[in-house]
Amino acid sequence: MGVPERPTLLLLLSLLLLPLGLPVLCAPPRLICDSRVLERYILEAKEAENVTMGCAEGPRLSENITVPDTKVNFYAWKRMAVEEQAVEAWQGLSLLSEAVLRGQALLANSSQPPETLQLHIDKAISGLRSLTSLLRVLGAQKESLLPPDATPPAPLRTLTVDTFCKLFRVYSNFLRGKLKLYTGEACRRGDR
Repeated sequence: MGVPERPTLLLLLSLLLLPLGLPVLCAPPRLICDSRVLERYILEAKEAENVTMGCAEGPRLSENITVPDTKVNFYAWKRMAVEEQAVEAWQGLSLLSEAVLRGQALLANSSQPPETLQLHIDKAISGLRSLTSLLRVLGAQKESLLPPDATPPAPLRTLTVDTFCKLFRVYSNFLRGKLKLYTGEACRRGDR
């Protein structure tokens, strides 16, 4: 019955601050690289995807929304510099944040939006803000710091979605794919 270990206490504090969108820049890098932090957001995204699985019956978006393509060519990804991976993760997360905010606005304009859907949209917005803070801690940024003679990264591939189910599927897949790959590699290399 002693006092909780300091790393456990810091992890709990980080998990409490991340959903608020507060920067956790003072958190030790090993806590930011703790897979449980990202897994929590992946679980929330998967839950939102599962709730909206009935794409045909669920509320449709009144307009198409552009989201990042979540397909990953693992061979090409492993050959990318970590800075290029950071740019792709940052751009994808930024576009995904805009898409979820647009979905929230469209939902607010609909007649009698389902409460469950609103709750998952709000959680997604909070989670995306927190994940943006996480990427900042890892040193990700909008523009790459590649040498001037290096070839610029390819433009971000996108697609459009027309239902909340598809929006949450992209959200879930992006977190499980590109974001998890980038954070894993950045943490392994010690880029923070």
